[in-house]
This record gives sequence, C-alpha cells and structure tokens, in this order.
Amino acid sequence: MTVTKMSWRPQYRSSKFRNVYGKVANREHCFDGIPITKNVHDNHFCAVNAKFLAIVTESAGGGSFLVIPLEQTGRIEPNYPKVCGHQGNVLDIKWNPFIENIIASCSEDTSVRIWEIPEGGLKRNMTEAVLELYGHSRRVGLVEWHPTTNNILFSAGYDYKVLIWNLDIGEPVKMIDCHTDVILCMSFNTDGSLLSTTCKDKKLRVIEPRSGKVLQEASCKNHRVNRVVFLGNVKRLLTTGVSRWNTRQIALWDQEDLAMPLIEEEIDGLSGLLFPFYDADTHMLYLAGKGDGNIRYYEISTEKPYLNYLMEFRSPAPQKGLGVMPKHGLDVSACEVFRFYKLVTLKGLIEPISMIVPRRSETYQEDIYPMTPGIEPALTPDEWLSGMNRDPILMSLKEGYKASKVVFKAPIREKKSVVVNGIDLLENVPPRTENELLRMFFRQQDEIRRLKDELSQKEIRIRQLQLELKNLRNSPKNN
Repeated sequence: MTVTKMSWRPQYRSSKFRNVYGKVANREHCFDGIPITKNVHDNHFCAVNAKFLAIVTESAGGGSFLVIPLEQTGRIEPNYPKVCGHQGNVLDIKWNPFIENIIASCSEDTSVRIWEIPEGGLKRNMTEAVLELYGHSRRVGLVEWHPTTNNILFSAGYDYKVLIWNLDIGEPVKMIDCHTDVILCMSFNTDGSLLSTTCKDKKLRVIEPRSGKVLQEASCKNHRVNRVVFLGNVKRLLTTGVSRWNTRQIALWDQEDLAMPLIEEEIDGLSGLLFPFYDADTHMLYLAGKGDGNIRYYEISTEKPYLNYLMEFRSPAPQKGLGVMPKHGLDVSACEVFRFYKLVTLKGLIEPISMIVPRRSETYQEDIYPMTPGIEPALTPDEWLSGMNRDPILMSLKEGYKASKVVFKAPIREKKSVVVNGIDLLENVPPRTENELLRMFFRQQDEIRRLKDELSQKEIRIRQLQLELKNLRNSPKNN
C-alpha cells in the first residue's frame, strides 16, 4: 500500500534568480569618513553612475554634496572639496543618464542647479553651477531626468508644482499643476511618455507630462501611498505605503485602471519608509526599508500571483538611503545584476552591496544580461516636446563600460522673466529659506549700522564746522 504524504515544502517556481544573494564590499572598497546629511527629508541623498559617487553632506550655512571618483575608495579626508553653491539644504541629487559628469541638485533655497564635474573629480570647492534654475516659489524636493530625452529635467517643489526644464535654453517649458499637496515621488515609464506621482493628498496619479493631463487617479484611503515605480513595459505600477493598521505595505496596480489595486501585500510592522527599486531586465523588484538594514527581493510576473518572493538580504546597520549603479557600470564578469550604495549614517560609511546570480561559468551570461537602455539619448528636447515618443536606445553589456559621447553645452542666458502657462514664475519670487531670511536680515542690520556710523561721523563733522565758523565770527580779526 502506498501512502501519499503531504509535502510541507513551499512550491518553488523555476527561476534563474531564485538564489540571487547580496555581497557587501570589503571595507577597503567602501567610502569612509563621510559626514552624511542628518536631514530627515525622505530621499536617498545619494546618486551614483559609472564614474562618480555623489553624497549630500551635513554642512553649516547652506547645502553641499561630495562627488568622489568611484576608484577613490577608503577614508575621505575631512577637507575633501565639495559642491557648495546652494544657500539652503540640498534635498535631492541625480546624475544625467546620458552625460556622466553632469549632475542636477535641488534645494530648500527654491533653486535647481546643474553642475559640471571636471574629469577626475573636484580639486577645490565648486560654488559656480553651469545653470541656476529658478521657477519654484518654495523649496524643491525632487529632481528627475527624462529617461530617453537629453536635457529634459523634471523638478517637484513644495509649491505643489512640477516644472519641466529644457536645459538647451535653460528655462521651464511646461508646468504640471494638478497636485493639491506636496509631491512625494515621480516615476517614468520606459519611453518617458507617462509620469506617475504620489502625493501627500493620498492620491496616485498617472499623468501625460507634456499636456499635464491626469489620465488615471486613485484615492488611496486604505493604502496610503509613499513611493511609486513603473514596472517597465508591462503596464503595471508598484507602490509602497502604509495600511490602515500602520503596517508597511506594497500594492500592484494596472496603470490603465487605478480603481483598485491588483494585489496588496503587507510586509511588516516597522515604521520606516519602503524604497522600491525595479530592474526591468531581470524583472526583479527590490524593497529596502529606511532605518532598517533589510533588502527584500521579488520576481515580477504578468500572471497571478504577479509577485514572487525570492529572498532577503539582511544587515544590522540601518540604511538612510541607497544609490543604484546604472546597468552599464556593473561587473558582468562576477554575474552582478544590481548594485546598491548604502548610506550608513552612524558610521559615516557608504557601503556597496552587489546582488549576484551564482554561476560557475566565467563566460558572459547572455540570459541574465539582455540588451539594456544605454548612454545615448533617443530624442532631442524639441522632438520630445513636439509630441514624439521613442524607446530607449539599447546597448549590450558584453563589451563592458563605454563612456558617453554626448556633451553638455550651457545656454547663454539674458532673459529675466520666465512665463509658463501665462504666469511669470520669477515675478515676486519670495525669499528662499528661513536661513536666507535670517542672513538677509543680518545683512540689512549691518548695512543700517554702517549707515548710522556714517551719519554720526557726518553729524560730528558738521558740528565741528559749525564750531569753527562760530569761532571765526567771534575772532577779534573779524571784529
């Protein structure tokens, strides 16, 4: 008689990414001694590309960030040169995807700035940006580069507006004005024809960016959305947020119908924000918790259950934020499919974490490295603004890292008014930040004191002249 046993083992799907594991770099390959910003703004404060690592730092009297060549690992000197032109805290930084020495930053001083980093990194503090962009009336919390078009930059401010900047002319060309509260996150689909946003008004939106038209909107009462990411070309969105019981939660949505999420999944009861990262090449989703050391990863499929849990990378050191290496900067000889740069604030440490597919063969693994979006833009700003959409220009990773041939040319600017949607954005721009108001106040006080001193000196001189005149009149000679 045969006895059929019920298996207690979970049913595993066949997947080449089932055994992906996280490998932390040796201490000598980390970046140490960095005064990582203590700002509580929910951003990564870190940006990385195949040449440089940029980190927002703690600094007095303004905002600054470090730019370190990737090969310059180890301890960073306290007097290492910084990018320090902002008058307020820097809230976000992003590298241009097509020009590797161009980085955008935004700040509490209401400005967005474009910086050109010299070959080999900084030799002295950089205070002059190649472009200063003013159009927001309050601090600017987010910047994002368009994924397929060169020199198109999006910025989201605490004035609830998203501005689209054409850096060929150095001006904002569109304004998206559909949000009723602070914008928390922006994400593009693959060709950049759609923009998805999450907002403090608890709404998830899918927007056509050139017209500013809201195509889909979800009111997330049960799932308070924080972050959103487009899942490549599968017409799905993934959001992270908080359930009504204050547990961390993720939700999967059909981008063409946001009436209800396809699935909602509770993650844990911790309070830190969940940052989602999606790799369209491997269909892997990574969830990293702010304030804890865990990175969970899943495989996304187009059929139910849609979300397949793979594994979890654990570390006792909590992460403040994470930078992600673009695909063309990965080590394909080690079967590395993703790389994080983890900010460990307490230690002043930036720790690279490689996600590796274990393979015995040392030859190039074509199945885990499909053609991927490369370093050449598919469109010019004028083409995209006129309504054209084009998929990214793909590249093979077999040949290894190649530098971009695109160069940045800053426009010559004379115009002082910036009119978007019939509104002059530079008209009556209020003072930048509380810090700047204080600086302006103290400058004015100094000026008033200086003028008072001048006036009292002049009054003393007048009295002296009056006395001399009186003495002359009373002298015997005049009598």
